[in-house]
Amino acid sequence: MGTYGLTKDGKATKLYTITNKSGASVTISDFGGIIKNLLVPDKDGKLVDVILAYDTASDYEHGTTFMGALIGRFANRIAKGQFSLNGQAYQVAQNDGENHLHGGDVGFDKHIWQAEEVPNGIKLSMESPDMEENYPGNMKVEVTYLFDDDNCLTIDYKAVSDKDTLCNLTNHAYFNLNGHDNGSIEEQYLKLYASSFTPTNEGSIPTGEIKSVVGTPLDFTTEKMIGKDINEDYNQLEWAGGFDHNFVLDKQDEKLTIAAKAYSPTSKIIMTCETTQPGIQLYTGNYIAADTAGKDGAVYQKRGGFCLETQNFPDAINHDNFPSAILKAGEAYREVTKYRFGICEA
Repeated sequence: MGTYGLTKDGKATKLYTITNKSGASVTISDFGGIIKNLLVPDKDGKLVDVILAYDTASDYEHGTTFMGALIGRFANRIAKGQFSLNGQAYQVAQNDGENHLHGGDVGFDKHIWQAEEVPNGIKLSMESPDMEENYPGNMKVEVTYLFDDDNCLTIDYKAVSDKDTLCNLTNHAYFNLNGHDNGSIEEQYLKLYASSFTPTNEGSIPTGEIKSVVGTPLDFTTEKMIGKDINEDYNQLEWAGGFDHNFVLDKQDEKLTIAAKAYSPTSKIIMTCETTQPGIQLYTGNYIAADTAGKDGAVYQKRGGFCLETQNFPDAINHDNFPSAILKAGEAYREVTKYRFGICEA
């Protein structure tokens, strides 16, 4: 156990490291459930830290990137911070222009969670009181991180509320398969098991359409370099400054299914992502400010990491054709995501 320093209001935070038999490891903070480090072997057997992060909790609080953190109650955006539930209108924080983003001003990423060490992992739990960030219901949340001897990181999300509410949990890890301090991810390769996406307006709010990726720069159904089409003349890319879109996964049920595969030709590290969720947000670090001070003296730049945020669809509560994001009172929320790491031998 280590320390992640003090929060800006003086609360102590801790770090927990899970190490497998090969020496690969993941380090998690009880502050925001942040993944601070994730060390996996490259083609030469050297351990490479593939996660962008900050050195301390205070650094994180002063940042704007959500690096490595648990996100809730509702990941991604809600249009104008407004929704209706059981005939009651709710106004949540407008913390992303006129829209709501990642749970509001004090989302789950800024809580200190209760931590319990479990075999090969750490279990984090917290209680979000009724009307916290203006969401209804007392919600109990439990997130377990497991890291096994096959270099697979599992994130197991559970929640229950005493009133109907919204729930959409994810982790906002930024990956760079060459190492967190190794520049742009544009020459790393990605395949998404998604043949459609949810187009957005200029404020990154879904229009409600579900559109085929065929013939668009958002087509990752065949593996390609992340940067290949990132600067194409296409309004979806221009509005977001790159990729920042929800992809509709090609799956027919809620079972754990492969969603994405990423690869670095330099390190030869392969990462696959599996999830029970219906969507995945590809974000290419478009809003990482130039010369952002990261951990271990690293300086991060725009597109220095990519995110694969497994999720329900953004603004789902306001689109009847999207999967429901309502967690009914007393019902159990359960989603699982796995990030598997290996080496490409070719």
